[in-house]
Amino acid sequence: MVTIGGVSCGPVTISDSTRSGWVPVANGPLTLRCWWAMPAQQRHDIDEICYLNRAYIVLPEVFGVNAWVRSVADRLAAQGIPALAVPLFARTAPELELAYETSDLAQGRAHKDATTASQILRDVSAAITWLQQRCPNAEVDLAGFCFGGHAALLAATLSQIRRSFDFYGAGVSRMRPGGGPPSLELLPQVPGQLTCLCGTADPLIPEEDRAAIQAGLKACDPSGKRLRYVEINGADHGFMCEARQSFNAEVSALGWRLMLA
Repeated sequence: MVTIGGVSCGPVTISDSTRSGWVPVANGPLTLRCWWAMPAQQRHDIDEICYLNRAYIVLPEVFGVNAWVRSVADRLAAQGIPALAVPLFARTAPELELAYETSDLAQGRAHKDATTASQILRDVSAAITWLQQRCPNAEVDLAGFCFGGHAALLAATLSQIRRSFDFYGAGVSRMRPGGGPPSLELLPQVPGQLTCLCGTADPLIPEEDRAAIQAGLKACDPSGKRLRYVEINGADHGFMCEARQSFNAEVSALGWRLMLA
């Protein structure tokens, strides 16, 4: 275990396809403890400049930048795309890593309730700045899961985000983190591509919410080419995550195909 800029950093993980580890990302006086994964062809030094033309930001569930979220960044890097997993609770739990237990869910939701949309946008903006310094030629894509999916919709309003994927982000038609109109009302401010993926068996995104999401996307982009809605019959909340009982291998493969396209 080492410390970089006041951030505790675990040992760097090296495989045949990736090199990854914890890195500090500055956001004013705040330091974001992020997980940085680089492809094999860039793995000589985790601090080196990367000249690939695409990079990803990964936003976690309420469980923090845990092993599964880190594995998403590592898998993107294994496909040749550098990825930075960014915490959403840096102010209340900067090193949060929870499992998928009921008690962990309650803890994660408490931190979610203390997080605001403006904080999320500032943190994602700081991550974009860091990525642009590290990968100056890269266009930035973003994927978020659960609360990170809701955050992905918010982040899609940032001009530097080329494509954003909101995986089962609950509550977007009903609320905005920290208060204010529902996040769905920000759709007219999305300059790039946004894909919202929902499952019909997701208890956190009932039919009424799914209909509102679909209608909101269609109102802003009737063609459905830039703002896309993908509904998966029978898929539950968390269908992308191998560590959850709701994991669906077939639907997860679809999600990965969309992300890697």
